[in-house]
Amino acid sequence: MSKDTINDRKIEHLNIVDKTHGIDREKAYFDLIHLQHRALPEIDYSTVDPSLSFMGKRLSFPLLISSMTGGENDLIEKINKNLALAAQATNVAMAVGSQRVMFNNPKARKSFHIRQYAPDTLLFSNLGAIQLNYELNSNSCKEAIDVVGADGIFLHLNPLQEVIQPEGNTNFRGLSKKIGNVVRELDSNVIIKEVGSGMSCADIELLISQNVKYIDVSGSGGTSWSRIEHFRQPENNGDTLGITFEDWGIPTPESLIQLYKYRDKVTPMGSGGLRNGIDMVKAVILGASLCGIASPFLRPAMNSYEEVIEVIERFKLEFKTAMFLVGIENFKTLLGNHSLVSNTQ
Repeated sequence: MSKDTINDRKIEHLNIVDKTHGIDREKAYFDLIHLQHRALPEIDYSTVDPSLSFMGKRLSFPLLISSMTGGENDLIEKINKNLALAAQATNVAMAVGSQRVMFNNPKARKSFHIRQYAPDTLLFSNLGAIQLNYELNSNSCKEAIDVVGADGIFLHLNPLQEVIQPEGNTNFRGLSKKIGNVVRELDSNVIIKEVGSGMSCADIELLISQNVKYIDVSGSGGTSWSRIEHFRQPENNGDTLGITFEDWGIPTPESLIQLYKYRDKVTPMGSGGLRNGIDMVKAVILGASLCGIASPFLRPAMNSYEEVIEVIERFKLEFKTAMFLVGIENFKTLLGNHSLVSNTQ
């Protein structure tokens, strides 16, 4: 695929997410989880501490500004810069969008040079795992990490998106072994994530067999990449496959519950449809050590890093308030505390 095709696709994705109705499916699956409200929490709100240590770094609360974009474009560079500045200012984690574009277009690398804006906080690179079956390898992953100055790398899984995408790569045969090779050969943290359809127990067990230690389930309920790819094809001659599958997948809470069974072998992370601090608390209760959120930051990041900070601080206030209302004073006591759930139906 030419450099212009990949770069143009990144810009198309950005425009569709920002301007097209229904890309965020707003399923609110976390609303089905009811927490045990404490009328007598027996703690002081001022001492509630949502901070945590993750991969050797201290975060103010378990927020990951999840992967969004990257490429040769002034707006894209502005978005990543503003996200990184806000992550540094608020001490939260951040992941960049797919870096495949930089291997085809060297000018796109600039958009991923974000460590200069976030010298201290947790940063992650990002590549599509499927590319290990095509053009990339462990050295490519290392290069992606080095360009960002990252603490680790996300390898994302997106079989549905690849099927809907006209340029999609759909040969997933033997991919788990390629992922295992990267885990063994790379001297860095490797996180495997879906992009909005969740993971089954079969997927989790396959990844564990390849020594994967971090999994982000990224379930359904939020941004639909199937729908995004549909709207990239204005002349689709009646092809509605992307719409038919726009809500396909395992809801994030359900996928987290499945992943929690393997917590002695893997560190769970959660994203997909989390839209406030209450959703984040519920995800942590279900076992997620980090909570990935992307869509709510896109429009603010187009404007300024101050607007991104405002959204982050709102999430943090909501997160801390929810902790107080279930009578939990620190992150360690919250993590995986299923006794705080009163109803998951």
